[in-house]
Amino acid sequence: MPDKDNSTQLVVIGAGPGGYAAAFYAADHGMEVTLIAPEKNPGGVCLYVGCIPSKALLHIAEIINESKHAGEFGISFGEPQIDIDKLRSWKNEVVEKLTGGVGQLSKQRKINYIRGTANFVDSSTLRVIDEEKKISKLTFKNAIIATGSSPTKVPGLSIDSPRVMDSTSALELADIPNSLLIVGGGYIGLEMGTVYAALGSKVTVVEMMDGLLPGVDRDLVNELSKMLTGKFSEILLNTTVAGLSEEKNRIKVTLKGADGKSTDRTFDKVLISVGRKPNSKNLGLEDAGVEINEKGFVIVDGQRRTKVPAIFAIGDVVGEPMLAHKASHEGKVAVDAIMGKKTVFEPAAIPAVVFTDPEIAWCGLTETEAKKNNLEVEVVKFPWRASGRAITLGRTDGLTKHIIDSKTGRILGVGIAGPRAGELIAEGVLAVEMAALASDLHFSIHPHPTLSETIMEAAELFDGQSTHFMRARKKPPA
Repeated sequence: MPDKDNSTQLVVIGAGPGGYAAAFYAADHGMEVTLIAPEKNPGGVCLYVGCIPSKALLHIAEIINESKHAGEFGISFGEPQIDIDKLRSWKNEVVEKLTGGVGQLSKQRKINYIRGTANFVDSSTLRVIDEEKKISKLTFKNAIIATGSSPTKVPGLSIDSPRVMDSTSALELADIPNSLLIVGGGYIGLEMGTVYAALGSKVTVVEMMDGLLPGVDRDLVNELSKMLTGKFSEILLNTTVAGLSEEKNRIKVTLKGADGKSTDRTFDKVLISVGRKPNSKNLGLEDAGVEINEKGFVIVDGQRRTKVPAIFAIGDVVGEPMLAHKASHEGKVAVDAIMGKKTVFEPAAIPAVVFTDPEIAWCGLTETEAKKNNLEVEVVKFPWRASGRAITLGRTDGLTKHIIDSKTGRILGVGIAGPRAGELIAEGVLAVEMAALASDLHFSIHPHPTLSETIMEAAELFDGQSTHFMRARKKPPA
């Protein structure tokens, strides 16, 4: 039997970047808010076992790689001495600092934070189990489901062994295996491969498709592939994993190539990174009348409202793209809808970033999508080998591209490959969202020498002329 019953104006289930952003936004607008999640403080997968710890480790990888790269400039460093315990401790401190800070912000906003889990009893009631296993009922006027996602398990490959990891256990950094197989050439696998390779592991990547990062424009991926070929031991495309077994403190892996032939290999550890699935089970959604699709994603409308008018859903649990910043934006749209404001989730550009080395970032329309839909666009590309700043950094392995409406000159999409591409893509997002023309970027003065100039010079190429890069002119400059 429940120990006590409570009520709240708004309850948010899940406290990741979508959930806590929604809760904070609602509280800032005077709403009574209850936030429910199993962690000590708000933060969710992103802060605890995702975005933040992975980027902390990628920063370490960047330092190691830069120290090696400095040899080309005449500066030599000794072989890095890695204290794995201290490194793990530092990563955990980063997580604790951020989650603790978000926890303080929650208290300052007087949000009722319940550490526990919840499931729907009906369309206006939750059954809550707190950290002490006490059960209570919580009635609500409105609810936002923000339960996120979890690593996908592959039948037959997820054997019960500490030597077979998912993205969460890989971030624990229990040790540095001599050899590591990564199953899946998506962004999570490549990011973690970048970390472990920098720390000393011999990394092999297996991808069932004919290229890494399926869905991303090939010219951007090519910039990354060239670098990874030197850092990873092997990249096996058109290859699948047919079986796993543990033998003598190693993992035996059966690989099947495009020709159908199988080979057996052994690795110290294996990381399964083949995607994520929505956390929509065990929430009692059917009891509340909330619908999900065949993939388990909660079905919502443009305001993130489910079939039940009082219940909303945001973030990974409603579908692709599974990105923290998309979830945060959806959270604010949902709260605005609850407050009766005129709102809808319809971004023209959601940025995506792969934090490898080099980074890849893109937003808006991709070249691949443009070709698939037979759109009349012009694609202009500025290679970083023509960038003064890239040359001073010794990093000419980059590319900035714009996908532009051929008739109007409007920027429809932007893609960047190169160091700090994730920091540069925001200008592209603004350009797409504001329906900027190539000439708007062209005539906006960019500081010199910077990597951001590549955005300006790529836009200049739409008119056939760029100060630092020549291409065949389609028309004389005006």
